[in-house]
Amino acid sequence: MKAQRRSILKRLFSSIAGVAGLSAATNAVAADESPELVKTEAAPQKEAFNVVTQDDVPLFSGSTKLGNLVFVAGKGYHKEGDIKVHTEEVLKELEKELIKAGSSMEKVLKVSVYLHDLNDYKGMNEVYKGRFGNKPPVRTTVAVYGGVPGSSLVEMDCIAYI
Repeated sequence: MKAQRRSILKRLFSSIAGVAGLSAATNAVAADESPELVKTEAAPQKEAFNVVTQDDVPLFSGSTKLGNLVFVAGKGYHKEGDIKVHTEEVLKELEKELIKAGSSMEKVLKVSVYLHDLNDYKGMNEVYKGRFGNKPPVRTTVAVYGGVPGSSLVEMDCIAYI
């Protein structure tokens, strides 16, 4: 009897939670909708990054749209300069990608920042501050063990709405 009652309660709670979560998700994005790749100019291919497979099929897209969301792949800066120069250039690249996708820096919801060295945190913040409007997005910042791929001191990706 106890086991049967527990089973009924479990099903009841999971159906309530499932209905609430599922209805919110289905309202945001149709079940049969597939991601739309945003057309971007081909990035320079560097063997060290292994960006292209043997069949010339890219390993990732610059950005992808699904419903009213746009997901922008990590951007880095692979030239000379300090953390402030690298951060400025990375933010410019993020902004270009967002505009191509029909969004903007003010519509960014989430940013992930990957630093080559945690000692660059303060310098990165000096350039980053205010770039996303009056209501900055949520952000995660980590120093990457082994550093950011290539010669970039910082890499960033983001999620925005359209």
